[in-house]
Amino acid sequence: MCGMKLFLSAFWEVVEVILIAVVTVFFIRNYVMQPFLVSGASMEPNFSTNNYLLVDEVTYRMRAPERGEVVVFKYPNDPSVYYIKRIIALPGERIVVKNGEVKIFNNANPNGFDLKENYLGTNLVTVGNIDEVLGQNDYFVMGDNRNFSYDSRSWGFLPKDNIVGIVRLRLFPLGSIQAFNYGSVN
Repeated sequence: MCGMKLFLSAFWEVVEVILIAVVTVFFIRNYVMQPFLVSGASMEPNFSTNNYLLVDEVTYRMRAPERGEVVVFKYPNDPSVYYIKRIIALPGERIVVKNGEVKIFNNANPNGFDLKENYLGTNLVTVGNIDEVLGQNDYFVMGDNRNFSYDSRSWGFLPKDNIVGIVRLRLFPLGSIQAFNYGSVN
């Protein structure tokens, strides 16, 4: 009888450890960090196909997304599809894409400013002819590989509710491990 009690005690201890591990992984995966595998060339040269990223889902619960940050989001026209793009314009701003340049107008810059995008590849031109004012919960996003990116220039604004989180860490390939800390773009 003593052997059976010992066995059951050990068994329940293992079950408890497994349950705690499953609940912890579930919580982290659904509310803190989420993995994302890049597919496509729209963010090259900064992110490439098969880059394995960790997406921070907590930051945007405490503050709004900022210009220049790379985000993973649910595509507005099909929420089962996830995209990765860079935030270019913020809620309430006016964005003008013309003659290969991006200009942003806002309360702090009523005459606008040319967006300085040091993260883009050399000699890259932003094609498009856009002059739009974003709504109060909308973002304008573009891929870093502007010639091969299906983004806000094609399908419109990104609603804030569709944003999953900010890209914080590249884990794979191993030679490209990198943490991302976004500084001010302008």
